[in-house]
Amino acid sequence: MARVYTSSVIDAPAAKVWERIRDFNGLPKWHPRIRESRIEEALPADKIGCIRNFNLQNGDNIREQLLGLSDYDLFYSYSMLEGPMPLSDYIATLRLTPVTEGDRTFIEWSAEFSCEPDVEDELVTGIGTNVFQGGFEALKRHFGA
Repeated sequence: MARVYTSSVIDAPAAKVWERIRDFNGLPKWHPRIRESRIEEALPADKIGCIRNFNLQNGDNIREQLLGLSDYDLFYSYSMLEGPMPLSDYIATLRLTPVTEGDRTFIEWSAEFSCEPDVEDELVTGIGTNVFQGGFEALKRHFGA
């Protein structure tokens, strides 16, 4: 089982960051690698089990299913159902924790998945850098860092 973990601190209150990222269908609004997204069957974007179907800027298509979401604990978890990467059993969690000193946000994004050993390092680096850290950098820019 491969694991990816990335964390950062955003200079904005957790409630404001959560407001920006909470919408499971809202990736194009805050992540620069996402071109468009829709929730299949017109389900609410916060309904557990809903599926987001989105396209990356390069045209690749990905389908992910919402597994859990908590406004109290400020997180959501999802699985990847289909995508261009050679992996399976992908489960990820995006979580916020308030940093009371300075009213900032500790953000962490993690994933576990199965893949062939010869592509594991490349996938871990690519997901951690391009997807997770890329999203964090976009959020920091949005909140003025």
